[in-house]
Amino acid sequence: VHEMAWQQHFVTNMFIRANTETDLDGFEPDFTVINACSQVDEDWERHGLNSEVAVVFNVEKKCAVIFGTWYGGENKKGIFSLMNYWLPMQGQFPMHCSANVGKAGDSALFFGLSGTGKTTLSADPHRALIGDDEHGWDEEGVFNFEGGCYAKTINLTEKTEPDIYRAVKKDAMLENVALKGDDLVPDYFDTTKTENGRVSYPIFHIDNYHEPQMAGHPNNIIFLSCDAFGVLPPIAKLTPEQAMYHFISGYTAKVAGTERGITEPTATFSACFGAAFLTLHPTRYAE
Repeated sequence: VHEMAWQQHFVTNMFIRANTETDLDGFEPDFTVINACSQVDEDWERHGLNSEVAVVFNVEKKCAVIFGTWYGGENKKGIFSLMNYWLPMQGQFPMHCSANVGKAGDSALFFGLSGTGKTTLSADPHRALIGDDEHGWDEEGVFNFEGGCYAKTINLTEKTEPDIYRAVKKDAMLENVALKGDDLVPDYFDTTKTENGRVSYPIFHIDNYHEPQMAGHPNNIIFLSCDAFGVLPPIAKLTPEQAMYHFISGYTAKVAGTERGITEPTATFSACFGAAFLTLHPTRYAE
C-alpha cells in the first residue's frame, strides 16, 4: 500500500508477478507493507533510532510500515529481511547475491554489498540471468526471489553495460537520476544529488534472462569484496575452509551513495555479505 503511484510500479517491476488475473482469485497476502513515506518518527531519539526514518515490522500481525524515506529499495529489502527470518526455518538458505547460468546448466552466484558489481557481473551476454540481488538455495538448487532487477545507473553507457543500458525502456523506472535538456534525457554521469541512481525493470527486459528463474546447485561462488585497503589479491581461489571464513566475516567495503555519510569506499565487515538484512545470527546461515 503506497502513497505514490511510482512506488506501486516499482514493486510491480520487482516482485514476482501473477501470470494471469485469475491467479489472483481468492488471493490472501502473506504480508502487507504500508509505505507512509511522507510521515516521520518525530520521537526517533527516544525510540533509539539514528534518524526520523523508521522501517517497522510486526511479524505476528504480518504487517510493516515505512516512515520517512522515499527510497524505492526499502519496499523490497524489508521483504528480503523477512525471507532471511522465515526460510532458514524451512531448511532453505536466503542469499544476498546475483545468479546466472551457462548453456551447460552451470550456475554461478555473486555475493556482495550494494555497488560491488552483483548486477553488472551477472548480466553476462554469454550466460542467462537468473536474478541480480536476492536468491534462495535448497535441496533442488538456487532460485530467484524477485521478478525484476534494481541496477545502479552511475556512469551507465551502452558500451560498458549493454544489457542494463538496453533494459531502460518502457516500464523501466528511473530513480534518483538527473534529466538534462528540453527532452529530459537521463544523465547517468550527473551525481550532484547522489551516486545512488537506480533503474528498476522487469527481468524480461534482459534479453537472455533464464525463464525458469531457477537452476541446479552452483558450480562457482564468487565473493565481491570491493577491497578498500588492497589487502586481498585481485583474484583468489579459496579452499572450502577459507570460503566459510570469508563468508562469515564478510570483509568488504561500503561504497558511496548507498549509505549516509559514505563518500569513498570504506572497509567494513558484513556477515554473509548482507548483515543489514540478517534477522537471525550469522551462524544460522552458515549452517
